[in-house]
Amino acid sequence: MSAKASSKAVEGAAPGSFSTNGNGVGRVLRRHAEDQFAEELAELEKADARALPPRWRLSPWAVATYLLAGTLENGFEISPKYIGNRRLIEVAVSTLATDRALLLLGVPGTAKSWVSEHLAAAIAGDSTLLVQGTAGTSEEAIRYGWNYALLLAKGPSEDAIVPSPLMRSMKDGKIARVEELTRMPADVQDTLITILSEKTLPIPELNSEVQATQGFNVIATANNRDKAVNELSSALKRRFNTVVLPTPESADEEVEIVRRRVESLGRALELPAEPPGLEEIRRVVTVFRELRDGVTADGKTKIKQPSGTMSTAEAISVLNQGLALAGHFGDGLLRAGDLAAGLVGAVVKDPVQDRVVWLEYMETVVKEREGWKDLYRACRDVI
Repeated sequence: MSAKASSKAVEGAAPGSFSTNGNGVGRVLRRHAEDQFAEELAELEKADARALPPRWRLSPWAVATYLLAGTLENGFEISPKYIGNRRLIEVAVSTLATDRALLLLGVPGTAKSWVSEHLAAAIAGDSTLLVQGTAGTSEEAIRYGWNYALLLAKGPSEDAIVPSPLMRSMKDGKIARVEELTRMPADVQDTLITILSEKTLPIPELNSEVQATQGFNVIATANNRDKAVNELSSALKRRFNTVVLPTPESADEEVEIVRRRVESLGRALELPAEPPGLEEIRRVVTVFRELRDGVTADGKTKIKQPSGTMSTAEAISVLNQGLALAGHFGDGLLRAGDLAAGLVGAVVKDPVQDRVVWLEYMETVVKEREGWKDLYRACRDVI
């Protein structure tokens, strides 16, 4: 998205996808990118006459068009998935066409995961080969595990191996995604070094290895703003080409990102409320940008910054929460009172320090701004 671009940008899960569970048939809450945008990918594939890297579904040009939007020769419109600097996406795509892995770096909420998913969907047609990094992620999540029943019955064998998403992507020549790399313990992170440098995953128990086939690569995401961050070793950093996804450059860009994402999520969640007007979106975006930057939009007043990141992703959540309140407990029209609780929750992460910051911002900025009295009163009621 803008550079938040990173921004998450866009169209939400289209209705109509179903999955079956023990209780019957239910609508899928969030479809994979390759399913949600299957028509766009198919149209691009038909129109794509450029050279394809080995095992890629689309050419690098078509992948970039898929993410950034465009109009095909037959008039078909490709929607934007990311609103921001085109060159950043071109660098990311070209990196994946080499033997270098890609690291998407940025503050929380800059659409790193969103871009990662859509890159994998466009390149490999499969965005599901995912390792989610947490403080509890083990080495087996990167390498492989064991079916212990078979292991005890027959000893180490290929049949007893439980492949990780990374191992499957190496065998199938697809893109593996590693989310929140810096949240993994350092020794687990470094499991990637051999895979990225040698394109091989050793299996010492079987005295064998898995060699990556053409098309294999890794997209990792990381940020340095979360607590419990484990800094990447210099050896691992050298195995990645890093692309930094920034926050949106302009308010208009961020407003457009938020508008698209809120509308798409509203459809997917079937919220019984009207999509918010641009004015309400702009007010929320303005609050987030000013608190994030530490200065008002006109540059005249410095303000204290809260402890949170005030990301575009959180602005989207505030508006979706407001729509849920308006639809289920109001008349379906988003108003200041529906936004207030979400705004306070997004800003006040530290009940002592952030509360002071928010109160000062309300009294010096919100209260004095023309047309914002309703928002001021609503926020004062819930603080």
